[in-house]
Amino acid sequence: MKIKKLFLQNFRNYESEKFEFSEGLNVLFGKNGQGKTNCAEAVFYLYTGTSLRIRHDKQLIRMGAESAKIIAEAENRYGNVTIEADIYENKREIRVNGSKISKNADLMGHINSVFFSPGELRLIQDGPDERRRFMNISISQTSPAYYTALLRYNKILDQRNTLLKNRDISMVLDTLPVWDEQLCKYAAVIVKKRAEFVEKLAPCAKEYHAFLTDGGEELVIKPERKYEGTEEEISKNLLRRLENNYEKDLRLGFTTVGPHRDDLDVLIGGADAKSYASQGQMRTAALALKLSEVQIFKTLSGENPILVLDDVMSELDLPRRKKLLKCIADVQTVLTCTHAERVLYGAECNKIRIENGRIKG
Repeated sequence: MKIKKLFLQNFRNYESEKFEFSEGLNVLFGKNGQGKTNCAEAVFYLYTGTSLRIRHDKQLIRMGAESAKIIAEAENRYGNVTIEADIYENKREIRVNGSKISKNADLMGHINSVFFSPGELRLIQDGPDERRRFMNISISQTSPAYYTALLRYNKILDQRNTLLKNRDISMVLDTLPVWDEQLCKYAAVIVKKRAEFVEKLAPCAKEYHAFLTDGGEELVIKPERKYEGTEEEISKNLLRRLENNYEKDLRLGFTTVGPHRDDLDVLIGGADAKSYASQGQMRTAALALKLSEVQIFKTLSGENPILVLDDVMSELDLPRRKKLLKCIADVQTVLTCTHAERVLYGAECNKIRIENGRIKG
């Protein structure tokens, strides 16, 4: 999988610019605040349908403009694919090979990509939300069924939480079983897919981490809660757990069990990484997880995803920079940095200098 061309019009600080990418390493370099991350964000938007940094798409529109446009010409194992996004003040239109799509689920999988930036430290040091987000984005790209189940689960969960705040307890207790049966149906899909993902992720991350640290530390990834059995068995188990927590849920006014509360345990050298790891250890662990994600995509789809590394090299010491370049040698990569010469170490690449939202020769 590769992205060949990327066109930005009135997107962030870009008035009109076209990027041409090579199959290997593409380095976007320039001073801070020139638009390198904006280009990386555009790639992220086209494979997820969402932005990295903002909640409302209208914030992606260049100041003073009425709309923004992103066009990517890419190639996957099925052939060429063109993805276009037109972003307006109160709506957007996304097309794949000229056909308009109405939901993000139809966008997933046309361009698979893995994104990593210094902000991905949140994956290790922040709460369970970040680790669930990591799994949701990754799994959704290769499993439309997972993405659909996740959307429906969250919608029903919101309705159940609203119901729990109702003070008519008799009505709530009569209605909860109806919601719970539907909730558990989609929860089982989520749980099963996450278990399969972690089963692939854990050994791969352990191996990458050992390579990056010269075997100095062991990284262990495991689910906080382990679910056993088929989807049907998982659904029944979750239903019992929900029923057993009725009193607690009513008292608190929200649903206290289910995959929306699950987490991953991340251990470095046998200790909880969130509590005991240094910034450097967390950074290396997060990088190992992202490199593992690349490998999982290749295993599932038969081709590497596009790897986007936003200002990552500045956060790594010299040995880890060189090791990272070895790891990504056969992956199309878009890497942003301030000084290309300081991070390349002779690696062949397509260098693109960015200055104030424009490509400079």
